[in-house]
Amino acid sequence: MKKLILSAFCLLPLGLMAQQDFTVKGKVGTLNSPAKAYLSYKVGSSSFLDSVTLVNGAFEFKGKIESPVSALLKVKHDDAPANPDPRKRIIDQLPFYLEKATINIASVDSIKRAVVTGSKVNDDNAKFKALFKNMDAEVATLMKEYATYTKEQKNDTTFMKPFMVKYNAANKDRAPLTKKFAEENRDSYIGLMAFRSSMGSNLDPKIVEPEFLKYSAAVRATSIGKYIDEAIQGAKKTQVGIVTDFTQNDANGKPVKLSDFKGKYVLVDFWASWCGPCRDENPNVVVAYNKFKDKNFTVLGVSLDGGETRTTKEAWLKAVEDDKLTWTHVSDLQGWQNAVSKNYGVGGIPFNFLVDPSGKIIARNLRGEELQTKLAELLGAKTK
Repeated sequence: MKKLILSAFCLLPLGLMAQQDFTVKGKVGTLNSPAKAYLSYKVGSSSFLDSVTLVNGAFEFKGKIESPVSALLKVKHDDAPANPDPRKRIIDQLPFYLEKATINIASVDSIKRAVVTGSKVNDDNAKFKALFKNMDAEVATLMKEYATYTKEQKNDTTFMKPFMVKYNAANKDRAPLTKKFAEENRDSYIGLMAFRSSMGSNLDPKIVEPEFLKYSAAVRATSIGKYIDEAIQGAKKTQVGIVTDFTQNDANGKPVKLSDFKGKYVLVDFWASWCGPCRDENPNVVVAYNKFKDKNFTVLGVSLDGGETRTTKEAWLKAVEDDKLTWTHVSDLQGWQNAVSKNYGVGGIPFNFLVDPSGKIIARNLRGEELQTKLAELLGAKTK
């Protein structure tokens, strides 16, 4: 068995000491060498890839994880090149979850048709996926239809309207079913995953936290539970009330503090060059800025470029120039790991909050005309 850890050792999570054993026992027919199985998964920032040769169809993997994680199991049946033309390659693979358990995966011929047993997380996931079986089949049929459209047709809103009506109708029960599953499975990792999906990106902690606390302590202690708790605590910092100060560098490396703008109304605007909805919203912010910049109002842009988004400083600054964003901008170029974004629990962009001259947050997520209306109310100017 050959295992690769695809990151520096010093980046292993601090929770390593709390990690727990898992075992995956597999069986795919009577395959023998050169047939191989590959297991890939992530723990924190570290990616793991493990491989083993099948003997009479059997294989086994062992490892340690801190809490349940999604994984991908692939089986290469022969000694054909590992990466032939991807358009012609048939991939025999199975997505599943690793947890502290002995997980059995068996099939007579193909891993993608395997049955997974011995794992509560995978059992719960199967129940969750079953809720959407008919819905997913209908959506898959629609997507085959979509694939036949030309680029011009896809960009034609009139042409696409009937398709979108069918697509939205096919998905109309997805959100309520997800919410119901989350509410009925409070001692389930998959139940908590469903809760995360249903709670929205920029959450209201007054609504979300009481529901989160209904989950068992063991489930809340998992990695996804810790993520949700951090998001809740961060979101509390953007509720109406005294704002938490922050410092981040501008494009020239100069530290900029939010408190530097005390005495003004400041719109703290989280965005990125790669974010289409952000770029669509930028013209509205530009109009508001130009209209009220001489009335004790400014904008402080926080960019989520860089990091895992693979966008560069140059892309960030080009977007600033192209969109005519003439106010102050900061970024640590760490993408979704941006320190300010994480501190405030920002789960989606565009996102903003408005700070008054005394340093209090007085509004969140002001969009389009709503931003101008709020500023006119505060600064005594007409919106038109």
